[in-house]
Amino acid sequence: MSNINQIIEERPASIGNFLVGRLLPFKDKRTVGPFAFIDHMGPAALNDHENLDVGPHPHIGLSTLTYLFEGNIMHRDSLGTEMEIIPGQVNWMTAGKGIVHSERTPERLRHSDKFLHGLQIWVALPKHLEQMEPSFAHITEDQLPEWKLDTVNIKLIAGEAFGKKSPVPVYSPLYFIELKSTTAQKVAIGKDLYGESGLYILEGSIENDGTTFLPKQLLVAKDSSVCEFTMNENTTVYIFGGEPFPEPRYIYWNFVASSAEMIEEAKQRWTDHKFPKLEGETGYVPLPEQNPNFNIKK
Repeated sequence: MSNINQIIEERPASIGNFLVGRLLPFKDKRTVGPFAFIDHMGPAALNDHENLDVGPHPHIGLSTLTYLFEGNIMHRDSLGTEMEIIPGQVNWMTAGKGIVHSERTPERLRHSDKFLHGLQIWVALPKHLEQMEPSFAHITEDQLPEWKLDTVNIKLIAGEAFGKKSPVPVYSPLYFIELKSTTAQKVAIGKDLYGESGLYILEGSIENDGTTFLPKQLLVAKDSSVCEFTMNENTTVYIFGGEPFPEPRYIYWNFVASSAEMIEEAKQRWTDHKFPKLEGETGYVPLPEQNPNFNIKK
């Protein structure tokens, strides 16, 4: 019997002047474990007058994880952080009670041709930490655990699994794992997973119970403990998940919270310009009248 409970296709969504493929939240599946939001950026070829420009915007109740395959992004936040992320590294920003940040093409690349490709992820915070102080961490590629299982190369980007632990400072039991294989290989890793689990196919294909699945699909498992599939040659997949929270999460725009009241309070704070200031930035992204996370093309 197939272990796939749900198949979610990428749907186009706009983030400022950039189009992405949205995977989570989905109308029938808002979260997978603590993961509340996943955007696939690109792959996009940007010419000498096209740049990523996501101006100052707020977050509460979550941590953001940026992971690039190609390109560069300059992150600035209201803590005073200014950090350029490159492929293979991790930017991990915890919003807690409130933070403001921007994401832009670095200045030195703004007048040249470039590529941008990666994942933007939100991980909800447990209820008792939703109002924690904001923080930022940058993890280099050589700090991430990486090993081989037969011919499959495995990298633990965040969380704990396989008896290993990533240095990314997460706040609940979770995992975000990269699997790459150049040859066809059967993979059985259920015993190393826990909680809810999703599998995103970046490139190549996988087979499960006689069915072939292709890129831009997110497969949500019925039971992570029996996660087993065949990776075809030249395939890259990302597996993410963990223990779900006992209470649901509300999501509106860039806000995630365990109560609707916290969402409404954050909306009013942003409208009243009461979030922390982002030095060196003059832009302001207004609060949308409708929730853009679900106002998307089918």
